[in-house]
Amino acid sequence: MSQTDFDIIVIGGGPGGYVAALRAAQLKLSVAVVEANHLGGICLNWGCIPTKALLRASEINHLLHDLGTYGFKADGVSFDFKAIVARSRAVSKQLASGVQHLLKKAKVPVFKGFGKLDGVAAGGKRKVLVQPESGAPQSLTAKHVILATGARARALPGLEADGKLVWSYREALVPDELPKRLLVIGSGAIGTEFASFYRNMGSEVTLVEVAPRILPVEDEEISALARKEFEKQGMRVLTSAKVGALKKGKNDVTVPVEVGGKTETITVDRVISAVGIVGNVENIGLEGTKIKVDRTHVVTDDLCRTGEPGVYAIGDLAGAPWLAHKASHEAVMCVEAIAGKTVHPIDVTKIPGCTYCRPQVASVGYTEARAKEAGYKVRVGKFPLMANGKALAMGEPEGMVKTVFDAQTGELLGAHMIGAEVTEMIQGFVIARTAELTEAELMETIFPHPTISESMHEAVLAAYGGALHF
Repeated sequence: MSQTDFDIIVIGGGPGGYVAALRAAQLKLSVAVVEANHLGGICLNWGCIPTKALLRASEINHLLHDLGTYGFKADGVSFDFKAIVARSRAVSKQLASGVQHLLKKAKVPVFKGFGKLDGVAAGGKRKVLVQPESGAPQSLTAKHVILATGARARALPGLEADGKLVWSYREALVPDELPKRLLVIGSGAIGTEFASFYRNMGSEVTLVEVAPRILPVEDEEISALARKEFEKQGMRVLTSAKVGALKKGKNDVTVPVEVGGKTETITVDRVISAVGIVGNVENIGLEGTKIKVDRTHVVTDDLCRTGEPGVYAIGDLAGAPWLAHKASHEAVMCVEAIAGKTVHPIDVTKIPGCTYCRPQVASVGYTEARAKEAGYKVRVGKFPLMANGKALAMGEPEGMVKTVFDAQTGELLGAHMIGAEVTEMIQGFVIARTAELTEAELMETIFPHPTISESMHEAVLAAYGGALHF
């Protein structure tokens, strides 16, 4: 007879849920995962991983059409779009299988089905009801339940995905063919990445944003430079824009877009709606509990505890920032707190954000504007990648690094980067934020040459009037 009573039950097998289970197993806690769909969650199956596989293909396509820059010549360069999509699905499948292997290796049972809170059993343990796709439900019990049910694409009235003409991120990941004309609504990380992918594959792309600038959570100078680069690539960018009612044809969509009081009608083959996400709070048994929901997200304290004793929420379900690495870190912190270990609550200003468009964008901490709003007197350093030897050698000089310091203490408040491979470099500034380094330690740090990372050092020096190469 299979085990039905545990120390911890995790509802959801994404980067929050499966990591929570693995850490619990390491700490010798009995733990089970309840997952209705695929292990790995949205991240591995429909988000972070498959989009990166597609974006890698678009980078290669860009390089193949820019061979003259590097002294090469080639005729008849083409691609198999279905093969590109198939590769991205294969990468996701491989990683999802890897998660299954890790849980099996850790002896963590996985219950296939939808999990929901089902009251309290005798002795005060939480009950969880697992409803498989077919067959009778199964009841489990545990001292602690971690909700990690994630989130889904927000569907605004009139912009709902229909699987053919209007896409969410799911449809955008598995298209039958490359659309000639594409409208992307929303310029956060998801919208920007898809706009970048399809433009670099050859689609005519219009990116529409209701805010005054694209990538609105990023530093204003980074947003402005991203827009400039997108437009150089042939992408059309409309900001402070409002989208009207869609008019669907047989194979196209006509969209009225209002900018500056004037309305323009745009006809495209497909529309991608990327206007945010909502937490999966429905049908998980929150009714009749003390758990509060705010704008579709479960409210928690700084240790992921909800208002219901013994119930926790992590990851996208628990609100912004909606990032897989935030979910995984919360998972470890939550489980360790349950195990009685001393833990440190997450400081959201020390969580990096990455957008894998071309050029890439990465940041951590305060923007210049937000630092000033918080009352800091700041020192700002900037260094353009056009002055960096490795960026020039790579043929990718577009971009910059910007640092924001507390003028009084020298604390690094924030760092903002746009350019080639900056998503692989931002962790240097994340470590600096986490370790509470000042400009003194960063100035004393020796960066290898020639690397793009040298621009990080120069941006620190620039904040104090000491940049050497610009």
